[in-house]
Amino acid sequence: MDGQRPHPESVSVEISGCSKDDARIVFDALCSCFTSDRCAEDVPEELSTTRPTVWLGTFDVAEAHEGAGPARLSSSVIADVQGGYWAIDRFRTTLDSLFSVHDLSTASGDQEKELHVRLESR
Repeated sequence: MDGQRPHPESVSVEISGCSKDDARIVFDALCSCFTSDRCAEDVPEELSTTRPTVWLGTFDVAEAHEGAGPARLSSSVIADVQGGYWAIDRFRTTLDSLFSVHDLSTASGDQEKELHVRLESR
């Protein structure tokens, strides 16, 4: 790493193990709560039928908005979330308000924390 870190109030999210429709539901729910680099017209697409698809988004958790409420998924979604400790804690609180969140693993570093979670409908 060259010393360039993402803003401490931003969280990067990778979504996998789900349909593009469920990926869209997760991103739409998160976009209703946080500013993101994913805009409303940015619809997740399946680019390959043989390889797993991973969708990426970055969310600024500095200013949380009132979200749309719990989201309905057709199946579980795997999410890998990475960011600073404060940002991850705030993001996790929001995830808990939107989905049923199951911790699969966590990793803590010097400045950052990673969550590997499974999201399901509440």
